[in-house]
Amino acid sequence: MAGLKLKGGGGGLESLNLVGKLLIGLMFVALVGVAYFVVFYGEIDSAIAAKRNGLEAKKGELAQAKEADAAYNKDLTELERRRQLELKQRKILPDEAQSHAFLSAVQTVATISGVELASWNPKDENPADFYAKVPMELRLKGKYHQVAKFFYGIGQVDRIINMENIVIEVKQNQTKAKDETTLGTEESTDVYVTCLATAFRALKIDEAGKKRKRRRGGK
Repeated sequence: MAGLKLKGGGGGLESLNLVGKLLIGLMFVALVGVAYFVVFYGEIDSAIAAKRNGLEAKKGELAQAKEADAAYNKDLTELERRRQLELKQRKILPDEAQSHAFLSAVQTVATISGVELASWNPKDENPADFYAKVPMELRLKGKYHQVAKFFYGIGQVDRIINMENIVIEVKQNQTKAKDETTLGTEESTDVYVTCLATAFRALKIDEAGKKRKRRRGGK
C-alpha cells in the first residue's frame, strides 16, 4: 500500500514571493514615515510656530521701544529748547537785581561807543506787580555820534534797559576851540549827559505773594 505524502502548506512571509515581500517592506517604511511625520514633524512645526509667535511679539516690543525712544528724544529736545529759552529770558528779565552785571553791561557799551562814563549811582528798587525796576543814575561825556552810539548800543544788550530823564548839555572844549580849524565842529564840542538807566527784574513767587498780601492789608 502505497503511503500518502502530504505537501506541507507554508504560511506567513515565507509563502510570499519577492514582489510581495518588497510590497510589505515598502508599506512598513511608509508607516514609519507617517509616524515620523505625525510625531516628530508635528512637534517641530509647533516649535517653529511658537518661535514665530515669539518673534512677532519681540517685533512688537521693538516697535514700542522705538516709539518710546523717539518720544523720549522729542521730549529731551523740547526740554533743551525750553532750557535755552529760559536762559535767554533770564538774560532779558532776571529774577535777581544783578547790579554788577547791569553796570558791567553799561560800561561795556560805553567803552565800545567811546563815551566816558563819568559816574554811576545805583538807586533803590521800585517794585511793581510782577517785576521790579532797578534804576541807576549815569553821567556821560562824549561827542554827538559817540553818545548816539551809546544809546543805540544800550538798546542792543540782552537785558531790558530803559533810558529815562535824559538831560543833555553841550559845552565847547576850550582846548579844541582855540584851533580855528575845529571851531564850531563836533570835534570842539563836548556833550554831557545825565540820565536814569532802568533795568528790570522779575519778582519771585514769594515776593509777588507778599506784595499782594501787603496790598490787601494782610501780614
